[in-house]
Amino acid sequence: MMGFITKLLSPAEEYFLVSGIFLKALAVIYFSAFLSLAVQITGLVGPDGILPLVDLQQNLYQYFGNDAFWRLPTLFWLNASDAALLASTITGCFFSVLLLLGIRQRLSLIILFILYLSLMTAGQIFLNFQWDYLLLEAGFLAIFLVGNPIHLTILLFHWLLFRVRFLSGISKILSDDPAWRNWTTLNYYFETQPLPHIGGWVAHQLPEKVLQAGVGFAFFSELIVPFFIFLPRRFRLFAAAVTITMQLLIIATSNHNFVNILTILLCLFLIDDRVISNSTAAVSAIKNSAKASAKYSTIIAALLIFSVSLPLMSEMILQKPAAVLSDWSHTLRRFGIGNVYHVFPTMQTERHELIIQGSNDRKEWKTYQFHHKPGNLNQLPKFIVPHQPRLDWMIWFVPAQHNSSIPWFNRFMDALSRGSPSVTGLLAENPFPDQPPQFMRVLSYRYQFNSFEEAKKTGSFWRRALIGEFPQVPPRIP
Repeated sequence: MMGFITKLLSPAEEYFLVSGIFLKALAVIYFSAFLSLAVQITGLVGPDGILPLVDLQQNLYQYFGNDAFWRLPTLFWLNASDAALLASTITGCFFSVLLLLGIRQRLSLIILFILYLSLMTAGQIFLNFQWDYLLLEAGFLAIFLVGNPIHLTILLFHWLLFRVRFLSGISKILSDDPAWRNWTTLNYYFETQPLPHIGGWVAHQLPEKVLQAGVGFAFFSELIVPFFIFLPRRFRLFAAAVTITMQLLIIATSNHNFVNILTILLCLFLIDDRVISNSTAAVSAIKNSAKASAKYSTIIAALLIFSVSLPLMSEMILQKPAAVLSDWSHTLRRFGIGNVYHVFPTMQTERHELIIQGSNDRKEWKTYQFHHKPGNLNQLPKFIVPHQPRLDWMIWFVPAQHNSSIPWFNRFMDALSRGSPSVTGLLAENPFPDQPPQFMRVLSYRYQFNSFEEAKKTGSFWRRALIGEFPQVPPRIP
């Protein structure tokens, strides 16, 4: 036992080059995430946005008093203006560049973590996604990579990758979703995913047996391969190869922002320096010039992560509250560590698309155009990785008519009816640039991909059928 602990606290000399590459690649992902938010954060949660942060802060403070600062961990308690929100994204881009250049890396990582946590908290439902938590936790762990990383830090990265992959797989089993149970998921996934791109349209045309094989590969890569992470080197290399292959296939067929790229980067810690370089001189130079990582702070970080992630995993798998540390886990999760991950546990079998229109006479209706959400039947589905247009993405959830979606969507419609510049600025085209329309409506359509032959004949990638006027239509299930 003492030998194992000694090993955990010893320098991870075989991961020096890998750690350096990871930090630079993480800097690029941070930069893309902050830049993506820079063009939309004020329209989402600015004072004149869809869900103004200032309103949330006022409500929380009125109800919880000073405890509100703990419940909503964000720098924007100091200032929640458009200027402050935008400045935080620009500052994030700046420190991402410093991290990439190797300047003040530890300081840059700490500031990047605090800035992204502040934005994620401020973003409310628009930034409450697993990839946002994944970036935060990876960024938090990266703080302990600077200098000579120890084996405990590498273990924490292994634990993070294991949770991302295995919990995504087990959630599919626990959901008892018919599409996953019958291995027909990929018959629908490419067509019904939030923001398809041209690769998904092509993949949708593949033979059913190929699509079923893809489901089998997904189960294998998520339920079996994650355990290889903790086995000897040849198993770890195999796990890296399988996981990277899976992520590349997803990128080739789906728009999922930076999450698949970040998952690939986490696989670097399954690959030691021998794979990257046979030169011991390069490793020795890094080891000799680097400062030793703080062991005690890494131990504290490990205790925090395991004390949060283990109870949350238990709750997810056993589907009942954890007996111990439950309150602690849910509280610390607000700070972006120890999250549970469950990518696509259920699968939509129909795509319901909302088309928003305005009119001044109820006769001529003009359509609001989005940047990336399907609408125009002739528009080629765009590849936009690593950008995530949060509004376009969130509207995908609305046809299910869950209680979490309807309130913000109503606020969005209200902002359009007022002609809010911050909100209309999130759109590709506002058909009422001078003043908002007197009347508005939302039409719900069932969208389906056209086949190669149909697309060649009609010039359209999509076909659609009117369901009715939203929300007086049946909810999409699931």
